[in-house]
Amino acid sequence: MRYSLLDLASVAEGQTPSAALAQTADLAIHAEALGYHRFWLAEHHGMAGIASAATSVVIGHVAARTKHIRVGAGGIMLPNHAPLIIAEQFGTLDALYPGRIDLGLGRAPGTDGATARAMRRAMDPDDFPNDVAELMAYLGDPTPQTRIHAFPGEGSHVPLFILGSSTYGAQVAAHFGLPFAFASHFAPFQLEEAFHLYRSHFRPSETLAAPHAMMAIGLCAAETDDEAVYLRSSQVQAFANLRLGRPGKLPGPTHDLSHIPAPMLAEVDRVLGCSAVGSPATVQSRLKALIARHQPDEVILTGMTHSHAARLDSFRIGAEAMQALGAIPFAQAA
Repeated sequence: MRYSLLDLASVAEGQTPSAALAQTADLAIHAEALGYHRFWLAEHHGMAGIASAATSVVIGHVAARTKHIRVGAGGIMLPNHAPLIIAEQFGTLDALYPGRIDLGLGRAPGTDGATARAMRRAMDPDDFPNDVAELMAYLGDPTPQTRIHAFPGEGSHVPLFILGSSTYGAQVAAHFGLPFAFASHFAPFQLEEAFHLYRSHFRPSETLAAPHAMMAIGLCAAETDDEAVYLRSSQVQAFANLRLGRPGKLPGPTHDLSHIPAPMLAEVDRVLGCSAVGSPATVQSRLKALIARHQPDEVILTGMTHSHAARLDSFRIGAEAMQALGAIPFAQAA
């Protein structure tokens, strides 16, 4: 089994985007040393607490500071963009960092409707499968009928992944014979159904002979259970603020969450339920149970803490737990 890392380039209260992006690169170097297979960044827009809006630019920033870890998008929200532009961007990244770039694709806008329209006014999420097919053609080998070319990009065969938080993405991934990554770290409710649909309807492709199901798990690990719960309070507050329509930078941790309405706190606990929070022993036990239940081919760990040092330590504990469960560090796998 592989283990990978999804980072949102979170901007903490009192911090600048410049500092957040520097810490993202530092986390990637740390992840590479810990044997993480991939380091992915997600596209979000209009959010002061996330610095990875220009996702392809940040991928280049991270890839330039690492040596062998795969770096990519988890993901690019394809309805926001013309497929040709994404083919050129990721073809360029592949030319700069050959064999290290991943391109995960999502259907959601990653923002509010007004911001999405400002990026691509003719966007239509229902065109997602057609956009995926168009992008695959740009990154593949040309044919005599090819009239539009992506340079760089054409013939690069940058690996594509389909992301999803419902069964829709599972169907698209199965149809195209692509790996499928489920966003269970914030939307776990259709995970089992999506994995079953993906695996049972998978059509082998030139790039993938068998299904490759990836499961995202929230992580907040520390030396004690109490410390981990305290550190995770930053993410709980951020998620509640987002749901309450007041997104902002990542708050500092607190022992008192009484300022969050009880129904909202319960909802946040529910949607963030696919997670491992606690001491090393607790985290390993929780990861073992989730992996045994869902049998993913790859685990993607993700989590935000206000303290960068605490985040580095959390992902160290997560890597050690995955290795104890039999996952092979990337350097050894290579």
